[in-house]
Amino acid sequence: MDKFENLKVPGPTVTPVSKPFWEAVANHKLILQKCTDCNKWVFYPRMHCSHCWSGNLVWEQVSGKARLKTWSVVHRSGHPGWEEITPFVLGVVELEEGPSMMSHLLLKPFEDLQIGLPLVVRYIRCNDVWLPFFERCK
Repeated sequence: MDKFENLKVPGPTVTPVSKPFWEAVANHKLILQKCTDCNKWVFYPRMHCSHCWSGNLVWEQVSGKARLKTWSVVHRSGHPGWEEITPFVLGVVELEEGPSMMSHLLLKPFEDLQIGLPLVVRYIRCNDVWLPFFERCK
């Protein structure tokens, strides 16, 4: 989507722990950490399992499929760089594998938004950074 490519917006804060996630997104893949002790998915990237506190986490590719949990239409952005595309939709999506994440939704602000709407990840370049956005399943 061309409207995002030239936005002057801050990118994510990449840490040594989150670096594999952002590198995968740049390669159009969605990966999450999975605990090898309790077998649960973990998101946002961290050094220990948020379920059992184990440090045995591995990265695995996930489907990129999700369902909409909630959303907000943003009319006034928190950073001036996003003003150019307001209004836009931010949402919390529940990934097929279980974890939730917040993301931009490639949906019109007053489109038929509903909890449970099936979505799929789409990789969008904003300035120099690739980000995972979500759109309706086709």
